[in-house]
Amino acid sequence: MKPLLLQLLRSDNGQDVIEYALLTAGVGVAGLAVWPAIVNALGVTYAALDTQTQNLWEPPNPAGSP
Repeated sequence: MKPLLLQLLRSDNGQDVIEYALLTAGVGVAGLAVWPAIVNALGVTYAALDTQTQNLWEPPNPAGSP
């Protein structure tokens, strides 16, 4: 049992998988941190686009108006 435990402690076969998992977790945490700013920016952009689109329409003059 002791030789097996020593072999497992010395082995680095799973090291790459752990590094990729940590990198993925870091990217995920960064994405979660930035998400509110992205949502806010998209909301402002679409609101401005909607306002500009609404301002393009000019209602017709009522009948009989000069």
